[in-house]
Amino acid sequence: MSVALRVVSRLGLFGRTFLLLTVLMTASLAVWLQAFRNMEIEPRAQQIAQQIVTVVNITRAALVHSAPRVRRDLMLDLATNEGIQVYPRETTDKTQPIPDREILQRVAVYVIDRLGPTAQVVWEVNRIPGLWVSFAIDDDDYWVVIERDRVERAPGVEWLGWGAAALLLSLLGAAMIVSFVNRPLSRLARAAQALSLGEKPSPLPEMGPDEIRSVNASFNRMVEELDRAEADRALMLAGISHDLRTPLTRLRLELELSGLTEESRHAIDEDVAQLDRTIGQFMVYARPATTPDQVIDVSGLITDLAERERAHTELMGGTLVANVAGDLKARVAPSDLERAVCNLVENARKYGHDEGRPVAIDLILHASQGNIHIDVCDRGPGIPASDVPRMLRPFTRGSEARTDAGGAGLGLAIVRRLLQRVGGTIELLPRPGGGLIGRVVLPAAPRNAA
Repeated sequence: MSVALRVVSRLGLFGRTFLLLTVLMTASLAVWLQAFRNMEIEPRAQQIAQQIVTVVNITRAALVHSAPRVRRDLMLDLATNEGIQVYPRETTDKTQPIPDREILQRVAVYVIDRLGPTAQVVWEVNRIPGLWVSFAIDDDDYWVVIERDRVERAPGVEWLGWGAAALLLSLLGAAMIVSFVNRPLSRLARAAQALSLGEKPSPLPEMGPDEIRSVNASFNRMVEELDRAEADRALMLAGISHDLRTPLTRLRLELELSGLTEESRHAIDEDVAQLDRTIGQFMVYARPATTPDQVIDVSGLITDLAERERAHTELMGGTLVANVAGDLKARVAPSDLERAVCNLVENARKYGHDEGRPVAIDLILHASQGNIHIDVCDRGPGIPASDVPRMLRPFTRGSEARTDAGGAGLGLAIVRRLLQRVGGTIELLPRPGGGLIGRVVLPAAPRNAA
């Protein structure tokens, strides 16, 4: 039962609806077949009994009114042409009673009721099969043997055939109805999935039942409003970027020409650089989503990235060790993947070590269950599991151990947004022995994909 429930729980809406209709129609058809069978047993038993009584009466009348010299020929003719045999009844005959089947028992009762209480109806005499019915002519007793095929007709098989045909037609109709009902929902689900991946879905048809038409029209208006909001946001941020970066550039120039001390000039330059990085993060986070149309060599990209980041990490007094599995591919924009991994590496350089100890980063690329895992591991204080969901939201900073007061709180949110466009995710996991694992998970592409 639990296995059946697990299988049903994995079915989609079409499968569940069709399965429910199949069960209901099968049960309904079985009940109707049983009802028809019970209704037709009584008239069929009476009809068979009447035929048997007629055969016995006609056979007895023929034998009574025929001359003794032609009776043998008459009995031979009945056996040959009609399948009716007549035998003398002996006291030593060994008989077998009628089987305990409802239709046969009713036939026997009706035959005895019409021929009289002295008549016997048995299933076998002296190991000779057939329906044996006794009758008497004067003081002589006889058996009439009727072929069992006349009694054992199986209309249930015919009923079963018609029932199976009716069930098949019903299931085909149910499949068409369920498909018709679920098609708009499936189309809406595909459009919503495309929208969640940053794609612009095709407008849904505003036709059909009122409810479906209303839902599709509302979804289409929502998509249009999102497009307008995205365009307005991109235009606004582009204007903000231009308006802010122009005076920032002028500030840098004036700073170089000022008579400030080196220390003051360096501090102001750091503040300007921080503003510029924050503006860049806003632009990346607000960039319209795009879906890549080509498969890239992730192994080669991570290898090149590891070489660049190793040099930068060593300049800061740390180490970066890469372990890259070969021939791994994914459908992702190279710039998005580089930005995501570099963001995790930069976080590991800033926060992934204890005070007074150099940073040690492990960059690991491997495949697991149809996905590509890119792990950026450090030996810092880590992040409590309860804080992980909050850390992945925009404008959120972690504890004092892993935060930067000058940041905008968009680093991990940018990584998550970039990965969502290609069906990927980011995970923040505790590292055995202490530290944090920042894991990028991407759906792997076939090795022969281009």
